[in-house]
Amino acid sequence: MDYGAIHMPPRAPLEMPAQTFAAHGPPRAMLTAPKLRDLAWRLSAFIPTIALTVTLCVLMFNFFASGGITLIEAVVSGLLALTFLNLAFSVNNACLGAIRVAMRPVLPSSPNLRSLPRNVALLIPIFNEAPCDVFGNAAAMLKDLDDKTGLDKFTLFVLSDTQDPAIAAQEEQALAILRASFSSKDIVFYRRRVRNTDKKVGNITDWIENWGGAYDAMVVLDADSLMSGAAIRQLTQALADDPDAGLIQSRPVLIGAQTLFSRVNQFSNFVYGGVIAEGLNAWSQDEGNYWGHNAIIRTRAFAQSARLPHLRNAVGAKRLVLSHDFVEAGMLRRAGWSVRFLPRLDGSFEETPQTLIDYTLRDRRWCLGNMQHLLLLAARGFHVISRFHLLQGALAFLMCPAWLAVLVFWSFLGLSPVAPKAYFSPDAPLAPVWPEQEMSAALVYLLFVYGMLVFPKILGAIIFSLRADTRAAYRSRTTFLGSVLFEFFLSVLYAPITMVQTTIATVYAVLGKSAAWSPQNRGSGGYTWKQTFRFHWVETVCGFIVCTAVFYGHASVLILPLAISLLGAVPLSRLSAMHVEKLSLRALRMDTPHTLIEPIIVSRARAERAWIKSAVMATAQAEGIAAE
Repeated sequence: MDYGAIHMPPRAPLEMPAQTFAAHGPPRAMLTAPKLRDLAWRLSAFIPTIALTVTLCVLMFNFFASGGITLIEAVVSGLLALTFLNLAFSVNNACLGAIRVAMRPVLPSSPNLRSLPRNVALLIPIFNEAPCDVFGNAAAMLKDLDDKTGLDKFTLFVLSDTQDPAIAAQEEQALAILRASFSSKDIVFYRRRVRNTDKKVGNITDWIENWGGAYDAMVVLDADSLMSGAAIRQLTQALADDPDAGLIQSRPVLIGAQTLFSRVNQFSNFVYGGVIAEGLNAWSQDEGNYWGHNAIIRTRAFAQSARLPHLRNAVGAKRLVLSHDFVEAGMLRRAGWSVRFLPRLDGSFEETPQTLIDYTLRDRRWCLGNMQHLLLLAARGFHVISRFHLLQGALAFLMCPAWLAVLVFWSFLGLSPVAPKAYFSPDAPLAPVWPEQEMSAALVYLLFVYGMLVFPKILGAIIFSLRADTRAAYRSRTTFLGSVLFEFFLSVLYAPITMVQTTIATVYAVLGKSAAWSPQNRGSGGYTWKQTFRFHWVETVCGFIVCTAVFYGHASVLILPLAISLLGAVPLSRLSAMHVEKLSLRALRMDTPHTLIEPIIVSRARAERAWIKSAVMATAQAEGIAAE
């Protein structure tokens, strides 16, 4: 019997039939027919992308062909085509998002149709997390829901896979404290599995098979997720209003950033993410994606269609689908359920890793799962857009090795088939003379590519700066502009390091290897110099090699900024853990409206975390005194 079963309601079993990727049953007929305008939005996402990519590739091919194409140039051309396609799509996606914002500057009002009351479960799967933080967030969400009127009933389940007995004991203490704060004990439940079979996938499956039959829908949350009561109710209403919806995903906004690196991610997510999310919604439509948390799911739809089968390796051994969320979205859609995205829903939050190393470790864990998506592109019955989501997940990591290879070929081999020359004179070893034709062509290419890279950010920043709440929060355009420029600078500074780290992770993933899965470090503490060097020695060595090659004329001077970043990977990584949230110069803090005017639910969660932590400590002290 599972630990913690005494803290669960009576069982309400719901069958989850086995699914396969090789076959599937007939899909349900959707009640809403596709509209012509939806097709127009989708075509506007892909046709300009293909046209721009073909144009760029033809220009680059003609440039190489002027002197005859060598094998190396052919390889570079292929890599450029891949990177151009990804760049063109990101630029086009941002343009679509900007158009959508211009067409609908105000959040559309809900139809406010009154459906039957729904019984909704809030699920928080955890594994060796900080109990006070998890239960503190849970308390904030439940009390915020309790403050709002409505007929829907919400019940919270903390589904623990914790294997550490000490952490499990704290979970039990936090549970008792949280339950005691409510008049009814039927609002919070807790279950801990003895064996965490199939990790998070198995955790959710276990709940559905044993208790899912009593709930119309489930809101899946992560250990660091936080949602306002209004956001949860809006998701519930949206699901009720759309009988075709099997899953509705919100856009989680990052919170809790205290350090330099986490502030970069938080600022970027908040300021530029809105336009990107609008573009994603324009072309994904009913074939949206699932990010594994902060989403509402129709319980029976998921149970009937989204039980994940295991993959098989070369010797026939079973392998768990790691990045399960993308795949589950595809399985729901192939069963005839829509998967939607609400990019403008306010009140959905998650935390971000505080240091460069923690961010990289999280990406390593994601990388292996996203590489598995390549094996599922031929799965039977998946919609073409669902397949595109799977491909995008893999390309997010494959682009880094491609970019790295392009930069290496471009910098070390030059733009012509002529062998590299000695650009340094013995009389002036520190004053290199670069061939004018090579330098100008390389500079034009780099400026154009970098312009495409930053275009979505520039567009997002412009649109964000025009919002009334932005002006109200910052009160100074200079401060906002300074934060944008500082974020640009830091993104460029850290990009080569993350590119090398992602390349390493991708190579390991292709070989079927990865770092062991471990809970995310959600604190803001950094790492020692020794730990940091052990983690970043590859970048440091690469930076030294490239700097040396530039000095002796074997590589273009244009790659020097990248080489300097790599050479400084260790101090930059240490710098990433520096706390900046209280700096006097506001632009360097990279504030968002939510750090300047904190949402009520965020303040409430912090207070609830502190309250539960103090109560757990008091309980532990009392038990210690009693034991003595």
